Amino acid sequence: MNALLNFSSDVFLVAFFLYCLGFISYGMTIAGARLTKRDPEKHIRKWGRISYVISLLGLISHATSFITRWIGGGHIPTSNMYEFMSFFAMMIMLAFVVTFAIYRKHLIGLFTLPLTVIIVAYAMVFPQEVQPLIPALQSPWLKIHVTTVALGEAFLAVGFAVALLQLLRIVDFREKGPRARRSQRWVEVLMVIAVIMVGYLISVFGFRAAGYEATFLQENVHISNAGVESTETDTVVYKLPPIFKPYNSHVQEMDSFLGLKDGLFETPHWMKGVDAARKWNTIVWSIIIGLILYALIRVIIRKPIGAVIHPLTRGMDPDDLDEISYRIIAIGYPIFTLGGLVFAMIWAYLAWSRFWGWDPKEVWALITWLYYTAYLHLRLSRGWHGEKSAWLAVIGFIVVMFTLVGVNLVLVGLHSYAGVDN
Repeated sequence: MNALLNFSSDVFLVAFFLYCLGFISYGMTIAGARLTKRDPEKHIRKWGRISYVISLLGLISHATSFITRWIGGGHIPTSNMYEFMSFFAMMIMLAFVVTFAIYRKHLIGLFTLPLTVIIVAYAMVFPQEVQPLIPALQSPWLKIHVTTVALGEAFLAVGFAVALLQLLRIVDFREKGPRARRSQRWVEVLMVIAVIMVGYLISVFGFRAAGYEATFLQENVHISNAGVESTETDTVVYKLPPIFKPYNSHVQEMDSFLGLKDGLFETPHWMKGVDAARKWNTIVWSIIIGLILYALIRVIIRKPIGAVIHPLTRGMDPDDLDEISYRIIAIGYPIFTLGGLVFAMIWAYLAWSRFWGWDPKEVWALITWLYYTAYLHLRLSRGWHGEKSAWLAVIGFIVVMFTLVGVNLVLVGLHSYAGVDN
């Protein structure tokens, strides 16, 4: 079984590099079409086909990794954050393949592939060992609930990618009016967030490659139902220099970095999610490195990133993009409704003898569903199309990602099954 799990990990890395190669190839497809002096359409067809095949090979490798890990681990690999996020990335690629098969728009790949790469890299941060299922997860509903949630959210992710492409198409950075400048600033904010995500990857894998480690002893006070107070000491290991150290802790051992001998600040006590201190420290590092990287990019290109990407989108019809984004989200919405609400409540009743318990993940799943319900209502009943609809789709995916990631940082609930290794 260990050999099968090792093979699964190796194939997963192959999928990651194929996704990266597919993203580069899509970039060459779009950029080359603008630079070539021959037939641009022929160039797009040729290189777009190559890019799609590379992406499809990545998906096949990813699916092979998923199946072999399932066989080797003895249960469907969606039970912790590493497994779920890697499965979520695979579902995004599946949703992209379906979208491309319908609409044949190569530029969608240029925006979907980097999203997949970031989510795969994020999954790699978490412990990758196969873990035994806790009692609440030992149910056939694990397969039904988690797979439908991931598939629904995957279509919402592709809808987000198309909506972002739509915004970059319709927001012209050459215009000077107040409304145009406001749209330009908000689009550039999205570009900054994208660069910060890259900064996250650089910070995590950079310090991991350097072998950095810091260990803290954290005292946690517990009060029983009878009012008896007890104190436990936990060991918290950081893989990034501690800008924010754990709440109520002191250093046990720390590698040297820029003379840092202790955390600069203490993590707020109200951050009670699983490994909240380490996650918050990682977020701060990601923002710092991301902003530095963004500043370097701006110095090199000497204009907003959105202004550089905008010319690449001129061959796309914004109305087509608007319709594609809406239709893809319309596919994801009912799937998410089934997985995130209906199947989730059935499983909750079987596992905890109640349909609803106001667990943080349950609440945010409901918020996500209500948000996309409002999106569809505003589009169908109020005629929100174009830029308004695109912004709703973009913000909606931010809500999705907070439900998947942010809730574990700030809050504690029954759905907190995995820590993070940084």
